[in-house]
Amino acid sequence: MSEFLIANIAPLMFAAMVVFLLLGYPVAFSLAANGIVFGLLGMELGLLDASLFQAMPQRIWGVMSNDTLLAVPFFTFMGLILERSGMAEDLLDTVGELFGSLRGGLSYAVILVGALLAATTGVVAASVISMGLISLPIMLRYGYDRRLAAGVIAASGTLAQILPPSLVLIVLADQLGRSVGDMYAGAIIPALALVGLYLAYAVGAAVFKPAWSPALPPEITNEIRGRRSLGVLLLIAMAAAGAWDYWMLAEGSPRDEQVVILVAVGAGTAFVLALLHRLLGLRLLSPLAERVTFVLVPPLALIFLVLGTIFLGIATPTEGGAMGATGALLMAVARRRLKLPQLQQAMDTTARLSAFVMFILVGARVFSLTFYGVNGHLWVEALLLDLPGGQIGFLIVVNALIFVLAFFLDFFELAFIVVPLLAPVAVTLGIDLIWFGVMLGVNMQTSFLHPPFGFALFFLRSVAPNSEYVDKLTRKRTAGVTTGQIYWGAVPFLIIQLILVALVIAFPQMVLSGLDVGPGIDPTTIEIPVAPDDFSDPDLFNTPQADPDP
Repeated sequence: MSEFLIANIAPLMFAAMVVFLLLGYPVAFSLAANGIVFGLLGMELGLLDASLFQAMPQRIWGVMSNDTLLAVPFFTFMGLILERSGMAEDLLDTVGELFGSLRGGLSYAVILVGALLAATTGVVAASVISMGLISLPIMLRYGYDRRLAAGVIAASGTLAQILPPSLVLIVLADQLGRSVGDMYAGAIIPALALVGLYLAYAVGAAVFKPAWSPALPPEITNEIRGRRSLGVLLLIAMAAAGAWDYWMLAEGSPRDEQVVILVAVGAGTAFVLALLHRLLGLRLLSPLAERVTFVLVPPLALIFLVLGTIFLGIATPTEGGAMGATGALLMAVARRRLKLPQLQQAMDTTARLSAFVMFILVGARVFSLTFYGVNGHLWVEALLLDLPGGQIGFLIVVNALIFVLAFFLDFFELAFIVVPLLAPVAVTLGIDLIWFGVMLGVNMQTSFLHPPFGFALFFLRSVAPNSEYVDKLTRKRTAGVTTGQIYWGAVPFLIIQLILVALVIAFPQMVLSGLDVGPGIDPTTIEIPVAPDDFSDPDLFNTPQADPDP
């Protein structure tokens, strides 16, 4: 029995951890308990030295002193304040009015607003619940297919997991030992591609299934002049941004800086023109053009304050998160929607989520200390390196594993448990860890849409009417949305996310083109070993005492 335990303690430890998680025990305590129990067992079997756990305080202190993780409470607090300031409601009303006269217009509005909320809030629950409360009743009122409506809302809310400032990318960067700024830069193109794929599906549904997404009645949409006026304002803003971009190009500015400044100049020009138009009492712009400008520019300014400063190198992600939280508070005060109960609720939720993340990370550190001590990482590496197909075989198996585990685990659990075991194998196979992290982030996003355990589906279920109700506006009895319709509505978007995973694998430049990589340097060749790698040496735990009298 002892020989069997000695030979198989690593797989037994991993299997025990999976069993505890499937039984529903809290993740942090399951990880820590497995680490301690198998650590004691390893000492009893002579595999580990009793001094192993003396390294535990240092490892936990390393977690608590990690400045990067400060971005988690900052971005969470920013998202909660924005959600309670009514920004989502204003965006949905305005963008919905802009696209409402088009067939499928409300679907396009939900997707675009979901992208804007993702780039400002970064919180899935806030996005899904806000759009479910505001847009779902309107979509049901005007005859949208319930599966399409539910799928669009749930999927658009999950954009917060891959579009910076995503909490997933922060955690992945920490676990992979890479820069959060690089992870953000690498995720921009895949995130925008995902938004484009969502829009393409909505357009396809409007074209081939017109009954699923009808246009809104003309009496509740603005006149054509409103959109023409907005188009003129947009052209002026684009011209100003283009002139500035030409000047920056002549100065030799990096391309990512040009893009950031271009967006900022364009949005600022539109805002100044609309403000002058209102102050001077002119009649050149329609009310719709003014409203779109004043509603869209503040979140764009917040995006520039957070992501723009990070991409320009002015601020670290933690500092960007702090500025974003401050900007969200100022926006809420300007809208006169910041009250003490709302502030207390946002702070309580932020504290709970941050404590949840930190406890899981501490438990993962306890687990990994023992797991590396019994050479568990070598067992994982041998298991994955022997796969046929080299890099492609490894990527197929890893993505299939993440996709299956996402049925049962959320992205925090996947990031803290699975990713540290996969990263050394990726490095051995010569895979860029930024590209690998973005690919995993896209795959982990599926955990929110997996029937029947996807959190986005739970959030939508909590606010969607599940039985017949009386519409507030039309006073007509309207059928509710069943749980099955929510699940089936999410399936096409789940497939779209898997298509994006395949595109990221097939076209690595989707990620790597956003990185500032030197021409002849492979970042994987200059990686500095961290503490867990030292546990691969079995002599570390059974070092004989030196003879004082040689």
